[in-house]
Amino acid sequence: MYLQFFGLSEAPFSITPDPAFVYLSPEHREALAHLLYGVGQGGSGGFVQLTGEVGTGKTTLCRCLLEQVGEDTRVALVLNPLLTPSELLETICGELGIPTEGIAGSNKGMVDALNAYLLDQHAKGRRVVVVIDEAQNLSPESLEQVRLLTNLETAKQKLLQMVLLGQPELRKLLQRSDLRQLAQRVTARYHLEPLDEAETRAYVRHRMMVAGASGNPFTRSALKSLYRRSDGVPRLINIIADRALAGAYASESTRVGPRLVNRAADEVQPTERRVRGHRWVPLTAAVTGLMLVAVTLSTWQWNGLGSGKKFVPEQSAEPLAEQAPEPAVQTSDHAVTAAAEAPPEKAEAPVDTLDELWLDAQHARSWRALAGLWGRDGAAAALRAACEGVPATGFACLEDSGSWSRIRGLGLPVLLRLRAGDERLLLLRGFAGENILLGSPDDGRVVARADIERQWLGEFLAAWPQAPDWPFEIRRGQAGPAVDIVMEMAAMADSPWEGSGGFDAGFELWLTDFQRERGLVADGIVGPQTLIHLMAPTIDQPRLVDEREEGD
Repeated sequence: MYLQFFGLSEAPFSITPDPAFVYLSPEHREALAHLLYGVGQGGSGGFVQLTGEVGTGKTTLCRCLLEQVGEDTRVALVLNPLLTPSELLETICGELGIPTEGIAGSNKGMVDALNAYLLDQHAKGRRVVVVIDEAQNLSPESLEQVRLLTNLETAKQKLLQMVLLGQPELRKLLQRSDLRQLAQRVTARYHLEPLDEAETRAYVRHRMMVAGASGNPFTRSALKSLYRRSDGVPRLINIIADRALAGAYASESTRVGPRLVNRAADEVQPTERRVRGHRWVPLTAAVTGLMLVAVTLSTWQWNGLGSGKKFVPEQSAEPLAEQAPEPAVQTSDHAVTAAAEAPPEKAEAPVDTLDELWLDAQHARSWRALAGLWGRDGAAAALRAACEGVPATGFACLEDSGSWSRIRGLGLPVLLRLRAGDERLLLLRGFAGENILLGSPDDGRVVARADIERQWLGEFLAAWPQAPDWPFEIRRGQAGPAVDIVMEMAAMADSPWEGSGGFDAGFELWLTDFQRERGLVADGIVGPQTLIHLMAPTIDQPRLVDEREEGD
């Protein structure tokens, strides 16, 4: 249904093992080489064993193998090994075109017919290979029958080559003492691992290209989420990516971000723990390590906890970079001393145009510049790690996409992701009419928005300091310090929550309206995207410079 929308000639993520779409990672190429070796002279009539987890591409490699064997090779493919020894023999004979009328059910009759066929093929210079998929389902009796078939031989050569494809249980099965004779005849074995993150990105790009796409609609953070949710298993990548494309089509979005990927994964993995965005510590660990609501607060007064004491959150036990002392940040309803901040820069008429050297320099210092705006000059590495999915760095990060108005509504500085040649990041610090303030404070430029729109497709990164124990999601029915903080932030919103209860049905209804007003997914759950929109109005510094605010 989404093919025309994305300009595709066929579905890129079908789960059928189509060799036209095969992506051979270095590990898959090595596995295929083992198979080709096994069915060639190198097999010497023994067993070739290929194992791997469900969905890692064993059957697809088998199809590739069948396409590459020469005309001098006859192949019998057994797809359903849940057979008795007699049924297995009959299936092999049927695959090779050996008639079994009058001998069906007779193991000796079928073995004799198979032996005669093998001798005839050997005389004609042909090889015969039996490939058994899902071989872990073979019974010990059927495996012994398979072993006996490899005894069919001439004085100098085995007549039959066996290839066993199976899940890791096959390896355990062949370790049984009563099957040791078969295990000793395995001449080539290989275990196929899932794709790594780089291979997952290449896999998605490859399949989109084969399907006729002119570009890859999946954002980089979406591909990170796709890798995390699929664990690099190709079949799961296909299922999740297909659902995500369908979701993008339904929302009329030409880009697939991490939110769509995670929603798709939740649909196809409903019984699994939802790991979306970053792998956060559960809410139960949040009592002594919650983030500070105004993001970089060094102290916070929790009126709802009853003690009247100021709560100081713990920092990450192993920070990725040395962090400067956190500045206090003043919020609307809390008297907290704010760090001294220079007045925001006034965006003026464009003073320069973009050039490659300046863009390269700004990209190199982008993480440091954003960390500096948060008063964390020494935490650039930690901030970057958070945006790459590393947990517990002292920061949270969210990749989003949209228009200038979406960023303006957030009100915080962000990193724009440019796509002109090599990917670049560029700090956006403010707006001035049709112009924008770009780059680090010590080397910023004010340019026309049109100049950057030629390179910017709407993707941006928002990041903020956050204690590692803050839960990834907060939903109806939950309680505790994190929920109390969310309720206080909601009371400061433009259209404030005025209820008196906790996270109940009434607050969930208010929250869905809040999400709709800001173009968020209206699911009534406080995830990172909703959290930053709730939190942003309470943050005094840093703010996105906006000439409309300065005129107030």
